Amino acid sequence: MIRGSIFMVLVVLFYAGNIITGKALNDLPPFTIAWIRLSLAALLLIPLGAGRAWRERRLFLTYKWPFFWMTLSGVTFFNTFIYGSLQYTSAANVSVLETVIPAVTITAAALILKETLKPRQWAGVVVSLAGALYVITEGSVERLLAMDWNPGDLIMIGAIVCWSVYSLLVRRYMYLFPAFAALFIMNVLSVIVLFPFAAGEWLIGGVPDADWGASWGGLLYLGIFPSVVALLLFNRAVGILGAGRASVFLNLLPPATIAGAWLLLGETIVLPQIIGAFIVISGVIMTTWKKKETAN
Repeated sequence: MIRGSIFMVLVVLFYAGNIITGKALNDLPPFTIAWIRLSLAALLLIPLGAGRAWRERRLFLTYKWPFFWMTLSGVTFFNTFIYGSLQYTSAANVSVLETVIPAVTITAAALILKETLKPRQWAGVVVSLAGALYVITEGSVERLLAMDWNPGDLIMIGAIVCWSVYSLLVRRYMYLFPAFAALFIMNVLSVIVLFPFAAGEWLIGGVPDADWGASWGGLLYLGIFPSVVALLLFNRAVGILGAGRASVFLNLLPPATIAGAWLLLGETIVLPQIIGAFIVISGVIMTTWKKKETAN
């Protein structure tokens, strides 16, 4: 139990590091960051998944379209939206808005898959979205009415939608595929899809004016820890704690990111971010918490 908890704390720290590092790499354009990250992850996954991917190639071809849409939504564009968002908004805001994903996913499952939600869960969805709106508008009614929102916060909507779509597809199809083989192919496909976007950034904007010596440290971190190590630890933690209990730890993402951004990036922590994070996390707990059935 303790080991599983330690694994999940590390997962949260690595995911918080993904946001903080993405913010620190703002001198690089978002498609470039995502493309280099996924290229490094694909190389790291060769010994873990390439052989199995080749042996199971017919399986992947049979379900090529569901797998392709899972790849686009969960691997190709989810973090690309996050890195794009971080060009304009704070790491703290991104972490709070990312926490809304479980509530949005459950709502999508109810609307698309016709899953039944209890009144408490619907209330949790409303609370989560209200908390996200509070963060986006910085608690200002005037900004809400004027629709004067930070573009980075709006870009995060793309990340939320992507992961929600990915989550629904995973429920239906992911069990069909070997885990490491699937992750390897997802990264390779994403590298191919993102290449023209990254090349376009360089053709239009020129070679990024960045400290590449310092940037490579951050890019290596993104390619290794959030992309591969965090996944391995999360899978181990789920095996020890169970999926529900392990997922609760992800509510620590906003406080971990806010603290890290303050310490490492010098970001100013404002009261609406703290209040909004508390509201969002409360809503997510309302939405995802399940009562244990009492044995007869």
